Amino acid sequence: MRYSGLLLILILHSLAGLAQEVKKNKDTIAKKDTSSLLTDSITMKSGKNVVSIESYAARFDPRKALFYAAILPGAGQAYNKKYWKMPLVYGGFWGLILIVKFYNDNEIKYKDQLFYNINNPITTATNGNPVSGLSTDQLRTIVDQARRQRDYFTIITGFFYILQMVDAHVDAHLKEFDLNPKLHVRVEPRFNPGQGIGMGLNIRF
Repeated sequence: MRYSGLLLILILHSLAGLAQEVKKNKDTIAKKDTSSLLTDSITMKSGKNVVSIESYAARFDPRKALFYAAILPGAGQAYNKKYWKMPLVYGGFWGLILIVKFYNDNEIKYKDQLFYNINNPITTATNGNPVSGLSTDQLRTIVDQARRQRDYFTIITGFFYILQMVDAHVDAHLKEFDLNPKLHVRVEPRFNPGQGIGMGLNIRF
């Protein structure tokens, strides 16, 4: 009787251990299935290769894009492979720099004439400056306007520099949206018979 009870206890103990082992195996299989589903859910096809979102997003580091754009305007856009934005960046800088140079040259030019009028009040009192024929008050107004416009467009150039940095940084973040083929956020022309031709922001899921 004693041996029968001891044998029963050993059998129950082995069954309990077997049940725990089966439960562990089920949990392990469930975890593997879950991880495989997650891996499948974060993969994309690029041609014939399958690339995970993590590895794809790692190619476009927003910090690197911001750093490159800060070092050289347009380099952040090149890092993000948005080469079509580079002419816009350089064209914008070129245009703004030309405007700043134009007003700066005008300030220097008319400031010299203004100093001449101030130093020769008797000579310029009747006919004005011998070069342009402008009076002292007219030259002051022109110099002030040129200086104001030059400073104004200098500030705009600084904002444009910051804007292209922000564009590179945000564009690197938005690279993840390119992974979902059903999600499209883009600006495209739109025609409405009642309102005419315009631009619209289309979001498709």
